[in-house]
Amino acid sequence: MSGMSGMSGMSGVSAMGGPADDPTCAVAHGDAFLDTSDRRLVVVFASPVASHLVHLGRHLGYATVLLDPVESNGAFDADLVVPDAAGAGIDPSTDVVVTDHHRSELGAVLRDVLTFPARWVGVMGSPRHVGPHVAALGELGVRQSDIERVHRPIGLNIGSRTPPEIAVATLAGLLADRAGRPGGFAFDEGVSTADALPLST
Repeated sequence: MSGMSGMSGMSGVSAMGGPADDPTCAVAHGDAFLDTSDRRLVVVFASPVASHLVHLGRHLGYATVLLDPVESNGAFDADLVVPDAAGAGIDPSTDVVVTDHHRSELGAVLRDVLTFPARWVGVMGSPRHVGPHVAALGELGVRQSDIERVHRPIGLNIGSRTPPEIAVATLAGLLADRAGRPGGFAFDEGVSTADALPLST
């Protein structure tokens, strides 16, 4: 415990330099704030994974939207719950994640989502076979170029299986994509992480 003496009241500042020396460090210590006003997450279809995406997304600064044509019964704490893409506020800062590819409304909902300029659109599912959204969108006459906008699988490869693990992998992948990073443990020492941090005070 002797190594901890003298550290009280230093707000994370050490002999190696403090938050004022590094914007990234300042954010981590709560001395500066990351501007997340451009983050919007539209979670499609109420599901266990959707619940965790909404919950964790809000902690990451996302404005969260649950899109489900069926009444959700208020079970989700999303900022907004809508029945269709028209009311979801999808714009170039929006990430759209479809959490259930078995729903009969998959094709119609995705078709409508793709009429908006979302930043990123993805559908959960195994990479071992072609996703059902491809045929569903094709049958609805959606252009191939629009179908190719849909990512699948989604999220970082962390071996996720449970709903919360899948949500963590998905959101980590979205954050990495927004920051122009590959994800994982490797770091480019020639690039400062502060380059991707729009700060506000």
